[in-house]
Amino acid sequence: MPQPVAQLPWSYQRLLISKVKDIDIAIIYANASHKNGWSRDTLEVNINRSYHLRLGNADHNFEVTLPKPQSDLAVESMKDPYHFDFLGLEDDAQEREIEQALTQKITDFMLELGKGFAFVGRQYKLEINEADYFLDLLFYHLHLRCYVVIELKAGKFKPEYAGKLNFYLSAVDSQLKHPTDSASIGIILCRMKDKIEVEYALRDMNKPIGVSAFELSEIIPEGLKMQLPTIEEMENSLID
Repeated sequence: MPQPVAQLPWSYQRLLISKVKDIDIAIIYANASHKNGWSRDTLEVNINRSYHLRLGNADHNFEVTLPKPQSDLAVESMKDPYHFDFLGLEDDAQEREIEQALTQKITDFMLELGKGFAFVGRQYKLEINEADYFLDLLFYHLHLRCYVVIELKAGKFKPEYAGKLNFYLSAVDSQLKHPTDSASIGIILCRMKDKIEVEYALRDMNKPIGVSAFELSEIIPEGLKMQLPTIEEMENSLID
């Protein structure tokens, strides 16, 4: 048994053996469990959500805007897509509703974001030339040693979102960043995105920005949907 897997408690090992057939992928989950301090239940949730396929899969410009090894760590810190099914919201939920729900369930949100994120504030106010601007969500990343600005968009990614976030990052670097901090990073979380549009939007940005999709409800395969009982069937079973 590979050493990273062997170092896990037996209950974790059994879970990996039963659910992950590829040794290389099992090692990814074993390392992530050690690094992030996952419980067994969290490990199982991440296996079911294909964490290994989502990790480092976001669109970004980190390689050209951040020095190594910070750029590598920034890439590793992002997923695509993020799963927010723990919010219990419908797919047509609006931005402020999602934002409020994420802060109300901040523990679950930070667990999905990953280790290292420290919550600073929601609708964080910046004053620029006597005008007020509000950041959707502001974090500080303890390993990257930088502020992370997260902007939520309930619809499809638009190129102008990147320009606005670039502006916010300049303000955060000017007003909040300590001389010993690294450059602030921006993350746009949207319901949908086109990879080519994101690439063009980020190509000439001088601030580090990543773009990921998020899902509010867990996607159920069509084949499994057909096997699930309807609400009427569940109600009838309770009556019987």
